[in-house]
Amino acid sequence: MSLRFYDTGTRSVRTFEPLEEGRVGMYVCGATPQASPHIGHLRSGVIYDVLLRWLRASGYEVTFARNVTDIDDKIIAVAADRGVPWFAVAEGNQRVFTQGYDLLGCLPPTIEPRATGHVPEMITLMRRLIDKGHAYAVGGDVYFDVKSWADQYGELSNQRLENMRSAGDTPNEQLKRDPRDFALWKGAKPGEPCWETPWGDGRPGWHLECSAMATKYLGPVFDIHGGGVDLIFPHHENEIAQSRAAGDGFARYWLHNGLLTVDGEKMSKSVGNVVLLPDLLGKARPVEVRYYLVSAHYRSLMDYTDASLAEAVSAYQRIEGFATRASELVGAVAPAPAVPAAFAAALDDDLGVPTGLAVLHETVREGNSALASGDRDAVRRHLADVRAMGEVLGVDPLSPQWNRAGEDDLRPVVDALVAVALEQRQAARARKDYASADAIRDSLSEAGIVVEDTPQGARWELKRG
Repeated sequence: MSLRFYDTGTRSVRTFEPLEEGRVGMYVCGATPQASPHIGHLRSGVIYDVLLRWLRASGYEVTFARNVTDIDDKIIAVAADRGVPWFAVAEGNQRVFTQGYDLLGCLPPTIEPRATGHVPEMITLMRRLIDKGHAYAVGGDVYFDVKSWADQYGELSNQRLENMRSAGDTPNEQLKRDPRDFALWKGAKPGEPCWETPWGDGRPGWHLECSAMATKYLGPVFDIHGGGVDLIFPHHENEIAQSRAAGDGFARYWLHNGLLTVDGEKMSKSVGNVVLLPDLLGKARPVEVRYYLVSAHYRSLMDYTDASLAEAVSAYQRIEGFATRASELVGAVAPAPAVPAAFAAALDDDLGVPTGLAVLHETVREGNSALASGDRDAVRRHLADVRAMGEVLGVDPLSPQWNRAGEDDLRPVVDALVAVALEQRQAARARKDYASADAIRDSLSEAGIVVEDTPQGARWELKRG
């Protein structure tokens, strides 16, 4: 079977045919680090990591770009609330994102460009759009003229222009030719960071940066663009409009992962149900968390519950148990050079991980039967297959990534994650939001982390016993 993906752009499953034989250019919208990552962010991270691993296992050389939106309205607001520089918020939280991805075994991207490092490319793109009549500058802002692209605007999200609301992305709505026009560039405001452009000082609009960075590193036309379904509109719709209006073909396949809820509700700070990585580390090891997050089909809505995590932990431990017993019997066995055909067919079919996991567990059952009968050759064969499939999913129990996981290895990552949580708690206390401060402390306690307030500040340690 050929590799096939559900392409949001055509709303159909399409056979994957890369622009260049043997090579793939892939861009995924990464973090806007105004806060530390929750499990929805981490789910997206491991989903596209499995895609990256499968593309490479299928023989492709992959250039994987995942951006960081390190300047944004929310980052500026958080910085103002805490009384710290905007770049301190972005940099501190981005480090935690990176550590979270690393902890869950995600391979690093080929390039991780930051918005603030690509203002020259954004200026060039805006100039191209203005020259072609698709954008205009007014009052220090630059806007994309959606009516100039009316015949194609809305194709990704399957909407008609006349049914769309105002973009609502700037306080200067009265300056727009049409309320649906979206901001490419936002004019400077007192106290905010800004960069110089021919149309006035300011900072990037959210959508402009991704088009500029994707085409810089992957070219004017590239293979795959990924992100969450919440980005289809307006973010990805606007990326397509500004890129193609400027003359770039842009992405050929659009993949979107489903969102993650908690006990049937959308995660929200106001509800108090945001689940962070430290919350999970008290309930499962990193590899078990990863197994849980990849176990559902990438396009499905995933609902987190403690019970579903526990089920995933048990399922992973069955794989781990076989791998441990088998290696004790037959010694070191490398992953097979190719995965079983049924597993490959599942992954080729729109990254069908649930079906692939069924093949993996069936192989474990056959391996356990071989262990019971003492058939060493069969044990070696099944162990090699289990390791090969586990490697694609990033959950090979015998991988050095998971064999070295002890408290000493995890301590630096946990330090960083808890530090961000304590910083958020202190900010809540400073603004007399004691309910939020207590909620953060309770979440840390549930994750096995004891917080003690001292004259020198908060300190923490892992629960004993």
